Amino acid sequence: MNLMDLLKQYADSPTDTHADFDTVARQVPPDVLGSGIAQALRSDQTPSFGNMIGSLFGGSSPQQRAGLLSELIRAAGPTVLASLGGGALGKLVQGMKGGSSAQSTQLSPEDASKVTPDELTQIASGAEKADPGIIDKIGAFYGQHPDVFKAVGGLAMAIAMGHIAKQMKQ
Repeated sequence: MNLMDLLKQYADSPTDTHADFDTVARQVPPDVLGSGIAQALRSDQTPSFGNMIGSLFGGSSPQQRAGLLSELIRAAGPTVLASLGGGALGKLVQGMKGGSSAQSTQLSPEDASKVTPDELTQIASGAEKADPGIIDKIGAFYGQHPDVFKAVGGLAMAIAMGHIAKQMKQ
């Protein structure tokens, strides 16, 4: 089956398969894959953005976790970060150069490992409210790391492939 035939089945009637996602991820440009991932992250057919981020965070390497969390912190801004108070993330941000300067935030893998799942969900939800464009940034980030995206499940992969199929037709 060629790539366009494979993608067409997701545009018409999505199915759940990790193997197809692997095939598509290897053959489409990362920006197209990232756009499909972003579409799945914002879909009302998938869990909330915060919950999906939790799955992605859990399946990511320590370096990817640090990169993801840094993106979320930059998007969330100081108001959201201040609301986290005394948690691990709040302490990390306070300890960084410039106090709570979210713009220059780059956490280490060790820093990211200290963040609890609840804090991660809060920061992701706050980041989405503060900057809806964060979904596209996270999609692009995981477009570079497609194996991790499989942690969100078959429906999300099917939605991503359906969007990719529509993009490839244009």
